[in-house]
Amino acid sequence: MNTRALIAEDEPILAATLAKALGRLWPELVIAGTAPNGVAAVDMALALRPDVLFLDIRMPGRTGLEAAEELAEQWDAGLPEGAPPFPHIVFVTAYDDYALQAFERAAIDYVLKPVSDARLGRTVERLKRQLARPRETGDAGLAQLLDQMRALLPGTAPERLTIVRAAVGSVVRMIRVEDILYFQAVDKYVNVVTADGEALIRTSLKDLIVQLDGDVFRQVSRASIVNLRHVASAVRDDAGKTALVLRGCAQRLRVSPLYAHLFRQM
Repeated sequence: MNTRALIAEDEPILAATLAKALGRLWPELVIAGTAPNGVAAVDMALALRPDVLFLDIRMPGRTGLEAAEELAEQWDAGLPEGAPPFPHIVFVTAYDDYALQAFERAAIDYVLKPVSDARLGRTVERLKRQLARPRETGDAGLAQLLDQMRALLPGTAPERLTIVRAAVGSVVRMIRVEDILYFQAVDKYVNVVTADGEALIRTSLKDLIVQLDGDVFRQVSRASIVNLRHVASAVRDDAGKTALVLRGCAQRLRVSPLYAHLFRQM
C-alpha cells in the first residue's frame, strides 16, 4: 500500500508547490488531501488517517503546534486494533536554519519556506526510513519538538508567576504557585486546583504555561498542566491509558498519549 500524506497550508500556491515537489521526489506518495487551516487539518487527518502530515506552523484556526497536540489526543479514540499509527509530522516553517538547529536531533522533521528540492529530498529519505520501522502513538519525539518550537516562537518570555490571583465567588484568592496541584481549561477560564479547593482565572493554558517553571509544571493534555512536585504516582489501565495520582487530590488526572512518556519507568 502506498504511503499517504496530508498537506495543511493556508496559502494555496505554497500548498500546490509542496505537492508538486513531493510528486517529483516521491512519486509513490499519495497526497490524500490539502487542508486550508488548522481546524480543517485536524478534521481531515482524523478522517483520512494519513501516514505523513505536513503542517504549516502559522495557520488560521489552529497553529501547526496546536493541531499536532489535538491530533495526538484524539488519534486513538474509538480506533479498532490494527488501525493506522499516529502520522509522522513534518512542520513547514519560515524560521531560519540557525533556530532550527535545535530540532536536528528530534524524531520529526521540518521543511523551510520556500521549499527547496534539496532540503525536501532529505526529509523524504528520513520519512522513508521512519516509515520502515514501527513506532508508538504519541511518542516522545513529538512532545520534545513541540516544546522546542514553543521556545523559539517570536516574543519575549514573560516574568515567572509566583502568585496567582483567582476568583472564588466574590472573593479573590492569592494562591502561591507552588501550592497549585494542576491547572485545567474550562471554556474561557482555567480552573486552579489546590488541596484546599478550586478557583477560576480568565486566561488560556497557552498564555499560562510560558509563565510557569518548565521543570516543575508540565502540560499533560490539551486541557491540563500539572505540578510535577505533587504527583504521587502514574497509573496505566488495561487499555494502556495513563492517569496521575496527586497528593491531596482524590481526582485522577488523565494524561494524553503525547505526554505519557514523561511518566514511564526510568
